[in-house]
Amino acid sequence: MNVTEVLGLPTIETELARLEPLLRESVVTGDGFLDEVTTHLIAAGGKRLRPVLALAAATSAGRDATREDLLGAVAVELVHLASLYHDDVMDEATMRRNVESVNSRFGNLVAIVAGDFLLARSAEIAAGLGTEIAALLAKTLGDLCQGQVTEVRAAFQVGRTEDDYTQAIAGKTASLMATSCRIGAITAGLPRDQVEALTTFGRTFGMLFQVRDDILDVVGTEEELGKPAGQDLAEGIYTLPVLLALGDPTVGPELRPLLGQPLGQPERDKARSIVATSPAIAASVAAGKRYAARAAEAAGALPDAGLRSGLARLAESLLQGLPTA
Repeated sequence: MNVTEVLGLPTIETELARLEPLLRESVVTGDGFLDEVTTHLIAAGGKRLRPVLALAAATSAGRDATREDLLGAVAVELVHLASLYHDDVMDEATMRRNVESVNSRFGNLVAIVAGDFLLARSAEIAAGLGTEIAALLAKTLGDLCQGQVTEVRAAFQVGRTEDDYTQAIAGKTASLMATSCRIGAITAGLPRDQVEALTTFGRTFGMLFQVRDDILDVVGTEEELGKPAGQDLAEGIYTLPVLLALGDPTVGPELRPLLGQPLGQPERDKARSIVATSPAIAASVAAGKRYAARAAEAAGALPDAGLRSGLARLAESLLQGLPTA
């Protein structure tokens, strides 16, 4: 998905081009080794989805991004990058964005400390943008950690509830999406009703984003995903499609004995097949559609027609490629 093309906002490409050198400069210290580590994933590229959300909010009605807008976008991307450094350590990942992961190349300890450094730089930038943004980003970091702990605590638990899943993804994914939109709205000085509408859009968009990712982990291929399919299943992270399949009277009894422990490749493939061919996929897609509708409703409260329609298209685009009933 090309985020900027879907949004259709003419200034975003230009603003992203301004963002890239600022993003790199924000983590360069002059220490050659540290600079290599902290810029590793920046150089690898990425969708820059969170900065796009921040800049889209900040540049509504054709307004050019200010330095404060750009720094707000940098701050949220640094938080996201730090989370990737830490996630790859936890997942023992070897690849990220088609390059060797930081932990694989430099070791777990360096990856953890470098991720902490990125968080520190994000906090420093946020502090320079004012107390409201600094407090918002600090709360978001807490939400991210809480969501991750919720997920880790539920590993291999076949009795995990949908509420537990929802709380986890609200923290680990949706909170930063919401904060990205909110920071852009704040740096732009938008009226409070628009700030709240954009925050709601970001939160519901983030929930949709994670539900979609979790569906694709079951039905997608390794080529499409850029990682082994069914990885969450193998690691005991039981997401919405799996939980719904476990609760299904026709496939639940067959699926349940496979879960609750790490899976080898044959067991992973069997479990994926059970979930992928069950009614749980259609039910998960329906949940995604409900989040997309809420995101579009939030965007509909914005006065700028271009931003309003662009955000609605962005939410709708996440439903493309998902199985249809």
